[in-house]
Amino acid sequence: MATSAILFVACGEQHLLPLTMHIGFLRFLNRTVQSINQRFAHIFCSQGDGDDVKHVRILCEEEMVFSSTQYLMSAIGRKCQVNAQDCSLRNKSFGGGKGQHAVFNVLDTMLKSSLERLKMMRENISLVRIGLQGYSHEYNYAENAATIRFLCLEGKLVAALWLRRRLVQKCIIPDVYTHNHIVNGLCKLGLMGNADRLVREMLESGPRPSCATYNTLIKGYCAVNGIKKALDLFTTMSNTGILPNRVTCNILVHALCEKGLMKKATKMLEEILNDDNGEDIPDLVTSTIFMDNYFKNGASIRAIGLWNEMIQKCTRVDVVSYNVLINGLCQNQQMHLANGYACEMLKKGLLPDVFTYNILIGALCKEGKISEACYIFGVMSRMGIMPDQISYKIMIQGLCLNGDVVRAKDMLFSMLNNLMVPKPIVWNLIIDFYGRCEDLRNAFLTRDLMLAFGVLPNVFTYNALILAQLKSGNIYDAHSLKEEMRSKGLCPDVVTYNLLIGGACNLGDLDLAHQLHNEMMQRGCVPDLITYTEFIRGLCIRGNIKDAEELYARLLKSGLLNDHVPVQILFNMYCKLSEPIRAFNFYQDWLASKQDSNCA
Repeated sequence: MATSAILFVACGEQHLLPLTMHIGFLRFLNRTVQSINQRFAHIFCSQGDGDDVKHVRILCEEEMVFSSTQYLMSAIGRKCQVNAQDCSLRNKSFGGGKGQHAVFNVLDTMLKSSLERLKMMRENISLVRIGLQGYSHEYNYAENAATIRFLCLEGKLVAALWLRRRLVQKCIIPDVYTHNHIVNGLCKLGLMGNADRLVREMLESGPRPSCATYNTLIKGYCAVNGIKKALDLFTTMSNTGILPNRVTCNILVHALCEKGLMKKATKMLEEILNDDNGEDIPDLVTSTIFMDNYFKNGASIRAIGLWNEMIQKCTRVDVVSYNVLINGLCQNQQMHLANGYACEMLKKGLLPDVFTYNILIGALCKEGKISEACYIFGVMSRMGIMPDQISYKIMIQGLCLNGDVVRAKDMLFSMLNNLMVPKPIVWNLIIDFYGRCEDLRNAFLTRDLMLAFGVLPNVFTYNALILAQLKSGNIYDAHSLKEEMRSKGLCPDVVTYNLLIGGACNLGDLDLAHQLHNEMMQRGCVPDLITYTEFIRGLCIRGNIKDAEELYARLLKSGLLNDHVPVQILFNMYCKLSEPIRAFNFYQDWLASKQDSNCA
């Protein structure tokens, strides 16, 4: 372009220089715009799908329109350039002056339009970039918040707190819903100090705690017997401008009832008895809590009165409230009323759930009515309600206590057929029953079946097997089981040592009993009354009545003796030695010491 300009000046055609510079600048502008279009089209076409693709399509359409305009501008420019070059050097007026002005007007208009179009394109590209960055930021925030909540639900609080700290370092504060998950996770683990600090941090830095935040924290303190701190938080809520709701009051009412603070709980109840219309209608949850507490304290008449009051005030009761009522009646040995209310549930169209049937089955098993419990268990299945682990546990335990191990084993196989692997406690019940019946074969077969289904034996399993070996007189096999426990990573407890010490004392092997006593002391197991009772029995069997009396005196002096079994052992020993007067005096001394301890 510079060479052409110099040539025009040398030829004396200075009036064509501005036109040539306009055309050259347009060509340079076209090449620049094409390069920008290609570069940004390549960048945006490599972005993701969805809304980003829409933005890319819009940009591509604008690029096509702009390219068409460029082509038109180039054609006009070439035409003008040809016309200008064809003009005679003698015709200086260039069409009388009007043609020259017309050409320059067209070129100025096209140049102005091109610059404005380029400016608009740059602004659109910047806006798209900002939009994509904002969308990405919003997506990352939502993803991180969801991850924190998921980690809290899975109990992985360390990872959740680490991710929250990373977000805070980037000046990204998770919302209150996410913080509530963290507070709830901390409360479930009993880390109330950490949960409290997190809530205080929310008050200082945000987000602002909600009523649900305080409800979670209050419930956590109530779970760890921090009722005083929970009540303080209840007061703090109002001071921070957060009004407690019925859930808050129900949590505190339940905790106060569990502590026996009925007056405070009643006062709390008065705060939630007013509904939106100002009428006194009992809250169902609160009334159910009170009713349950009345039953636990033996005030069944008052509990039933509260139930009738709820019905009279048209409180809409549900299955949960019926379950509390039926359970309370069963606990107070009022099975006829419990069955009546169970029938009333059906009449009202409320179908009993698995908890309802478990309550009835458990009450019948406690009364020894195994046949009726089995009938209710069958009705439960026919009603389409699948028995759960608790249902089977109650039935198997009741059958074992009733001596019907065959049906208990059938229940166990029924669980396995329903693809329900029993928990260790269910296996332990059957193993313990076989052990007490000195049926070693079935006891170990049940243990082997337990292992086959991937259920690892625990300390209670080995204690039941040790008892089975001792019942059969196999004390050395019992010791082998103790060593097997340790090889499996299980620590023998005080029950394990008591069983082995009792077995050694029954055989009169006091040296082995003392050896076991020393071992349990070294391993941190504190001997209890049963441990020393077994020693007294062993000494009596060996005829060491003097040593037995000295051990009894030490127990009496230490205050550990609060059971009649050691007294009964010594009393029977005196009777066997034909010393009834000594037995009578010993019994009188024991009664006197017991009265003194009661007075103290």
